[in-house]
Amino acid sequence: MRQRVSMITLGVADLDRARRFYAALGWRPSAAPSDDITFFQAGDMVLALWDRTRLAEDSAVEDAPGWGGVTLALNLGSREEVDTAIDEARRAGATIGREPAETSWGGYSSIFLDPEGHPWEVAYNPYWPLTENGGVKLP
Repeated sequence: MRQRVSMITLGVADLDRARRFYAALGWRPSAAPSDDITFFQAGDMVLALWDRTRLAEDSAVEDAPGWGGVTLALNLGSREEVDTAIDEARRAGATIGREPAETSWGGYSSIFLDPEGHPWEVAYNPYWPLTENGGVKLP
């Protein structure tokens, strides 16, 4: 199997609210507002938003409340970029779970939760160089 992730689909209870949140972050959807799924180009991969019940059924799992054991992450090139991204998320309506701060591993990060409760870490890691397109390249 190829070592790559092509798409991440977030199950949401309120697709319109989730779509508006990500649009407020500046992400451009590639689906019409009337579609029952929304896709966003995210670098070389796709982030999708889809009805949580339908996603659970399609994924052959039982939907359960609470955290799903996954945190998404956005790595940026500086502490200032982290601060700016968290300010943008806050203005878009995110809940800030952890304010930007130095980390125990020598970086700088913060956590925000989207309106559906999906956690995002926004981080600057001085040990992981970014590619020209903003992707992460492990040393």
